[in-house]
Amino acid sequence: MARAQGARALMALAFETTYGTPPASGFTRMPFASTSLGAEQPLLNSELLGYGRDPLAPIKDAVTADGDVVVPLDAEAFGFWLKAAFGAPTTTGVEAPYSHEFQSGSWTLPSMSIETGMPEVPRYAMYSGCVLDQITWQMQRSGLLTATARLVAQGETVGTTTSAGTPAALELKRFGHFNGSITRNGTALGNVVSAEITYANNLDRIETIRSDGRIDGADPSIAALTGRIEVRFADQTLVTQAINGEACEMEFAYVLPSGESFTFTVHAVYLPRPRIEISGPQGVQATFDWQAARDGVVGRMCTATLINDIEVY
Repeated sequence: MARAQGARALMALAFETTYGTPPASGFTRMPFASTSLGAEQPLLNSELLGYGRDPLAPIKDAVTADGDVVVPLDAEAFGFWLKAAFGAPTTTGVEAPYSHEFQSGSWTLPSMSIETGMPEVPRYAMYSGCVLDQITWQMQRSGLLTATARLVAQGETVGTTTSAGTPAALELKRFGHFNGSITRNGTALGNVVSAEITYANNLDRIETIRSDGRIDGADPSIAALTGRIEVRFADQTLVTQAINGEACEMEFAYVLPSGESFTFTVHAVYLPRPRIEISGPQGVQATFDWQAARDGVVGRMCTATLINDIEVY
């Protein structure tokens, strides 16, 4: 009997026309590092008395389908996760390279069907009604560059054959930490040791009474864009901004030598006043847990721009 191995696992993704209904075609093969996406249904212990010390059989509770998917930041596949986070982009260009601009603030988010497959069992699990709740990634000097997408799904359907057909394949052009840069108000921000970016849609699960125990949907509420930058303490620029309560524009960007790029612009970043500690003879570092807000001039909180060879997302 074959045993499941992560090395043979597959993932395919397609956007839904109707929430909770997997499309018949249009799936794309997704690169991923790991996933905890799944459905669980806990058991409720019986509270009844009068049958002795041994308990009666438990009953099933509601179904919960959610989990995380760890994906690489790349020039093509990452656009699907950006569409899930912000909605459909505005695409410009009559030929490659195309520029896809994703903007925050959309009142509606697209839902996805995601199938994970373990062909050696075989087990193919289709998760329908997947809506992106949060996406986060880190910037640092070295290591593998990945993002974590947190999803809320409606339900899971398991079969022995794939329902995704033959997914379209993408060319993997992966960004690395070496390709990254950070600017503040258009000027390179120096002395940055690490940075973290988290965008959350703060989904509200619609937990209505249903015979199948599934949710009716997941609606976005007030979004949140937060993060952290850790810097070597070399000047008072960021501290002065924090004390004055002013906002700045920060841009987190990755550019490949072949021309593909990903730029994440946060239009209004507010910094807290940090504690400056001297913990020893080594260099002094300061940590800013920043928050973003809607910029009154631009009219939104952030903009993500992906430049690649894909014409439509």
